[in-house]
Amino acid sequence: MAARLVRRCCWRHFAAFVSTPSAVAAALLAPPGKVPMPRVLPQAPFALFHTSSPPGWADGFSVKEQVDDGRNPEYKVIGELIDTATSPQELFQLSELHELNSNQASLVITQLSRLVVEKKLETESIVRDGRFQQLIGIMDSQISQVWNNTLVNLLKSLYSLGVPCSRREMQSVEQEVLWRLRRLTFRQLASLAEFLAIKQGKENKLLNEVIKKLELRWTELEGTRTVVTLMAKVGHVSPALMDRLEDKALELAEHFNPDETRKILLALAYQNRRCVPLLRALSYHLLQKHAELSLGVLLDLIFAYGKLNFHQPQVFQKIASDLQPHVPAMVPVEVTRCTRSFALLKWLSLPLFEAIAQYALDSPKQLSVTHLCGIILSFARLNFQPSGSEDFFNMVHEELQGQLGSLEPQLLTELVWSLCVLQQARAPYLQRVLAPEFHAHIRGDQSLKAQNLQLKLIHINAAAKLENPDYRGPFLPLELLSAAPPTSERVTQLQSCLREALTGLLGSRDNGRFDVHTLYGWHIDAEMVVTSENKPLPVKDFAAPHLLHAEGTKPLPPGARRVAFLRWEFPNFSNRSKELLGRYAMARRHVQAAGFLVVDVPHYEFLELKLERQRTAYLRDKLHKVMAKDMAS
Repeated sequence: MAARLVRRCCWRHFAAFVSTPSAVAAALLAPPGKVPMPRVLPQAPFALFHTSSPPGWADGFSVKEQVDDGRNPEYKVIGELIDTATSPQELFQLSELHELNSNQASLVITQLSRLVVEKKLETESIVRDGRFQQLIGIMDSQISQVWNNTLVNLLKSLYSLGVPCSRREMQSVEQEVLWRLRRLTFRQLASLAEFLAIKQGKENKLLNEVIKKLELRWTELEGTRTVVTLMAKVGHVSPALMDRLEDKALELAEHFNPDETRKILLALAYQNRRCVPLLRALSYHLLQKHAELSLGVLLDLIFAYGKLNFHQPQVFQKIASDLQPHVPAMVPVEVTRCTRSFALLKWLSLPLFEAIAQYALDSPKQLSVTHLCGIILSFARLNFQPSGSEDFFNMVHEELQGQLGSLEPQLLTELVWSLCVLQQARAPYLQRVLAPEFHAHIRGDQSLKAQNLQLKLIHINAAAKLENPDYRGPFLPLELLSAAPPTSERVTQLQSCLREALTGLLGSRDNGRFDVHTLYGWHIDAEMVVTSENKPLPVKDFAAPHLLHAEGTKPLPPGARRVAFLRWEFPNFSNRSKELLGRYAMARRHVQAAGFLVVDVPHYEFLELKLERQRTAYLRDKLHKVMAKDMAS
């Protein structure tokens, strides 16, 4: 009864002055002296109190202003004029003809910024215009009554127009946004964070506060678009936020389209975040749901996988097969990027790489020297020889003729080293990089880059000596060979097990030499000297031309041979293959050319043997087979 009584009283009191939107419009349009009678609202007035507060209520708006702004036809007309304006002059004229409030002035400034971007207008004259200054003043006079969404857009617009951050009005807007952060929606916070991360950088105070709010309210995150945007544009600023975004992306993985998947993978790649669960989920749904992928998506996907060193064979097969038909229509930078990405992943797709080699043969003039070098370096890493190898490398030599001098020392060294891997290095290439004036600048340089460069020069020097009998010099000086840094790698399971088994095979440590660093720049796990009856001899008694400083001077007895044991770890092979990568294939060739019989110890065979006696027997059997093969030849 009491509730009914209160409701009837409220109806009587409010019905007299609460009117419908049509009544307000009629009052504005009625002739002077004639005011139409208000009509009673058909719904109970208590609905005004039980409905949720409008967005701007907590920002300084009164109920009256909300009603006026939402139902006043004049306000709607001004809003439409602002939205449909096509030039700054129309907006300035609008501000002169109408008395704008702070929210409308903010909308005008936002539209000005939009027109500047769309029509590529010059901002300095707009900012200096007196009418713009008047708009700034109107906005600043009642900044607390600007709606939340309008305020966020206003701040972005002022930044875009180049309004100095030192201006009092600009600082006022920033401070107002800072005060209202708790009342902004998550989408508004995300939009603001995206803009500030691009325009202002990590050191912006407001950006840091926005990110703190996003970190606290990350559970409100909904929709794939916001997740993708934040990961791509804001994630690099806050690792903590990126952790939350990765969790959310994992939850939404099945809902991402190919373009969104591409953006997420690129964001992870550029930030070097190897989130394995997320990468696996994205890869799975990419295979299950998306049959056709565009060229841009394919190139970005393989780039991201290569940058993160994440191996997903089924995805690689799909990307390689989908890319192959696109190769003839690619531009050189796309071909180089594609080839490099697959090389980083150690994934050799023969049809795709044959298509790339044919592309280079069909359009050599379209490829710059840098692009051609990129293709050769990738081929060398995977030890790929095209089916039309002679034609391909004749084209390469023709295009490189006279261009070596234009290459930087690092790239030139990488190029010649790669040609040595592919056994295509000619005398002019060797002479240029082995000349004293070329390597003089790296002597005494202890940087990692200089050490890597020096090691590759030693490999090139070895190729010149061991694989190019017609080459007459120059060669690297002895002091440069002696300065080669030994490889400081952690001891692997294969290495330790191999040493234990070799100790049993040799019988005595005098019969072998372990961890041998040759003057060719290659590392031998163990070497021994055996007679024609496979009996070991004391290795230190004999001359060792592959060492800088040999302990013995005796020549090898007739029929005796040097034997090198080379272990091949998992990373030494192409992905899902038993073929050595180019670097290690060249190492094996050079050790053989230096007079050794090579006993290969691959991980996939040796580690399958669990007992030491099995491993010793395995090495003895491999040694007998190598000796028998040598004697037969």
